[in-house]
Amino acid sequence: MDYNKLAELLFPHIKGTPEQIEERFPKRELPEGAKVTRIAPSPTGFMHFGTLFPARIAERLAHQSGGVFYLRIEDTDSKREVKGAEKDIIETLAYYQIHFDEGALADEKEFGIYGPYRQSQRGEIYQTYAKQLVREGRAYPCFTTEEELEALHATDKKAEIKNRDWHNNPDTEKENIKKLRDITYEEAEEQVKKGNPFVLRILSDGDPEKKTPFTDLIKGKLEVPENDEDFVLLKSDGIPTYHFAHAVDDHLMGTTHVIRGEEWLPSLAKHIQLFRYLNFKLPKYMHIAQLMKMEGNSKKKLSKRDNGAAVSDYRENGYPPVSVNEYVMTLLNSNFEEWRMANPEKPYTEFPFSIKKMSTSGALFDFDKLNDVSKNAISRMTADEVYEGVIEWANEYDKDFAEKLSADEEYAKKILSIGRYGKKPRKDFAVWKDVKPYMSYFYDDIFEREAEIDGRFEKADVKAVFEKFAESYNENDDNNAWFEKIKNISESLGYTSDMKAYKQNPDGFKGNVGDVSGFIRIAITGRVNSPDLHEIMRILGKERVLVRLKNAAEAL
Repeated sequence: MDYNKLAELLFPHIKGTPEQIEERFPKRELPEGAKVTRIAPSPTGFMHFGTLFPARIAERLAHQSGGVFYLRIEDTDSKREVKGAEKDIIETLAYYQIHFDEGALADEKEFGIYGPYRQSQRGEIYQTYAKQLVREGRAYPCFTTEEELEALHATDKKAEIKNRDWHNNPDTEKENIKKLRDITYEEAEEQVKKGNPFVLRILSDGDPEKKTPFTDLIKGKLEVPENDEDFVLLKSDGIPTYHFAHAVDDHLMGTTHVIRGEEWLPSLAKHIQLFRYLNFKLPKYMHIAQLMKMEGNSKKKLSKRDNGAAVSDYRENGYPPVSVNEYVMTLLNSNFEEWRMANPEKPYTEFPFSIKKMSTSGALFDFDKLNDVSKNAISRMTADEVYEGVIEWANEYDKDFAEKLSADEEYAKKILSIGRYGKKPRKDFAVWKDVKPYMSYFYDDIFEREAEIDGRFEKADVKAVFEKFAESYNENDDNNAWFEKIKNISESLGYTSDMKAYKQNPDGFKGNVGDVSGFIRIAITGRVNSPDLHEIMRILGKERVLVRLKNAAEAL
């Protein structure tokens, strides 16, 4: 077989060579130890947590080492492409502060010298390398008529041709397939003249009985059986498969580390063979364990359809990006929480992320843990930061609330400042969605009483508390003077302010000062629990405090 002649027959439009392609993609000049990583999603659906997870790993590895992190869009499957998915991917990465140094941007734009960063625009590059593989006798065309294609698609869309079967199985069908592998130039020329399409398959030289030693950065040392499948490199429309495209792109773009799910482990043998055929240096691979979730008493893999999988849900519910990022860090390295406790003021990007501390068995996704992490993250924010986060969320998901907040920004920030700057800041909410109900008693038009005063207390006593407190209330009182008045009111009505005496003889009193302050709290906030009541009253102002006391008394 004259392979050069076959290559020209199959790819007459490809005039360049791999050497010329290489010149367009110069070797990266980076510090020693710097890593080049990428996220390479397909726009076949909207972004989910399973994509955000490896994206953060790739970003940390690159930026922590002084390297490069880039975005490549693997959009070669036009039939499965979802409209708007690419834009969603790009915007979601930006929202969650996963910043890439080069790659695809919205509106078909991009930045960086290793593009195009959309695989659909790199057809000539792939076909140049495909042509070279044909020249070297490492790939061959597999022609089919339209009728045969339809029949093949109807029976098994994932069928692969194995060379060991061709040689060991005398079945007629296998013999016919063997003839395709042994196609002559004249047969190929005749098919081309007829206009019949072809897929290009790798001519595998692997023996599955032999194994190749391989070290995965997470799984450790493995033994990978050699690939014996003549898998497809180019589909009949000239578009590359994932296997072929990722090998060419990762080489040309200088990728040093590939982070992907462990479901790709069965394809590793194909990729090892393909990089060898192309004479490319194999990047280091990290096959991360799939995220798990509890279902009853057992664990199962977190699927795209599970609650918590869709990244859009986090944004809609109002998890701040920093909360999601910090939670991801707890999943990546178990020592992150210990580091966070020792470094409460530092950004999570200063945490020394380590591949060696990643789980090999799959991290457990836990909403309760996410909420705890988020409460902690929000508690470390300033009132200004919380306000900005809430207003941004509300402008998109609750415009009425956004209008309330923006109508008096200073007032809103005073509310958000309550209990925020002490040694133990309050942790009242985990998501921006919960801020409105948290703040509702500060806005008269959405204020609702959610709690009632315990019926075991005399209504006359409760009413007397409201009246006496209203008479004595002075908004200029400090916390001590304010509480002293409540204690005096308590004593005057038979409710002790001596908690020690109350614990020793609770039946000797109508109640205690805590009960009395609870009456006032429910009257003012409509709740049993709230932040510092003295501060709440100062923010509401005397007039509104007195109105609420009056309304509560009348309601009795």
